[in-house]
Amino acid sequence: MSDQGFAVFETAIGACGIAWGKGGIVGLQLPEGTAASTRARMRKRFPAAVEIAPPRHAARALRDVTALLGGKRIDLSAITLDMNGVSPFHRRAYEAARAIPAGLTQSYGELAKKLGSPNSSRAVGQAMGRNPFPIVVPCHRVLAAGGRAGGFTAAGGIDTKMRMLEIEGAVPGAAPARNGKAAARTKATMKTTSKPASPNGSVFDARRALRELRASDAKLARLIDDVGPLGLQVKSTGSVFGALAEAIVYQQLTGKAAGTIYGRVCALFPKSRGGFTPAHILAASDESLRGAGLSRAKVAALRDLAAKTASGELPTLAKVRRMDDDAIIESLTGVRGIGRWTVEMLLIFRLGRPDVLPVDDYGVRKGYAIAFGKRELPSAKELARYGERWAPWRSIASWYLWRATDKKPE
Repeated sequence: MSDQGFAVFETAIGACGIAWGKGGIVGLQLPEGTAASTRARMRKRFPAAVEIAPPRHAARALRDVTALLGGKRIDLSAITLDMNGVSPFHRRAYEAARAIPAGLTQSYGELAKKLGSPNSSRAVGQAMGRNPFPIVVPCHRVLAAGGRAGGFTAAGGIDTKMRMLEIEGAVPGAAPARNGKAAARTKATMKTTSKPASPNGSVFDARRALRELRASDAKLARLIDDVGPLGLQVKSTGSVFGALAEAIVYQQLTGKAAGTIYGRVCALFPKSRGGFTPAHILAASDESLRGAGLSRAKVAALRDLAAKTASGELPTLAKVRRMDDDAIIESLTGVRGIGRWTVEMLLIFRLGRPDVLPVDDYGVRKGYAIAFGKRELPSAKELARYGERWAPWRSIASWYLWRATDKKPE
């Protein structure tokens, strides 16, 4: 009887394969489209292996891999790999990659530095491309510079890589935690700061969103693959007033300057807990607000916002969460200094609405021109008309268009 065996097993991403021998696991195979295709690939890769029921150590590995791909945080570092025939450098690269926890990523360059060879990022990439143990050696957690997905030689290409990262809730570019407590804090941060939500407040299905966006538009699919996993983050807010007040302060300023001024405004009310209120703004003098760095126009806008909130003219956060996007825009743009764009940013980044396309935003229009090879920026009407194909995930499409302006895809 052969010393090697293999099995094909179903997972959340499709039929995978695993092969084993006397020295441990000799290889894994990501889905090839169908179970039959995966089986054929296994027979080609491991011609001496026989398809049989896995022994205990292989069955345990199979179970843990299935659980990881099902969304559970499983540590696969205890799985014994037979690296007979693997070059010393590749072995070191694989061992370093195995230290990256689920939910986190590193770049090829970062992994090269970890190996003590900072100029070997290309060699690290080649090692990941030839990885015979995908999933157990998590080459999908190793990204190109800037958090881009980079290449992926497995069946399904980058789409498979991104599906795996999305299942793990990976944050591109995050460094592995140094100990268990740090890892727990990192995971907690990911859960609270990266919360794309539906109109009803539930976390929306990023995996489904990206799958449907790719299917709807081949050019957008290429941009998604170049940029990498979705990093749209929804910031929590305690009130509509607080979110809009902060937006007013930040308008037409750099983040650093706006943050300084916003901090000064908050400091005017040292006894307030959870931020200043409409009553605080209405009671403050123009001189104190201007002294914090606010322009006359922003002081007037903040007072109008405070007055409309105090009178009940503006909806509460609880009511806003039950309103549709157009109704929210109509209601909140009645405040002085609050335009459609400001409310759209609120919808995307505070309320987590998945289907908002800010067609007047320069970054979105510029990103569209870059990603779609246009010489001129599209008009708002042109972008709105084209973007209809991205519904109901236009917020996610917008996020990728913004990323296109960070670095023009090669």
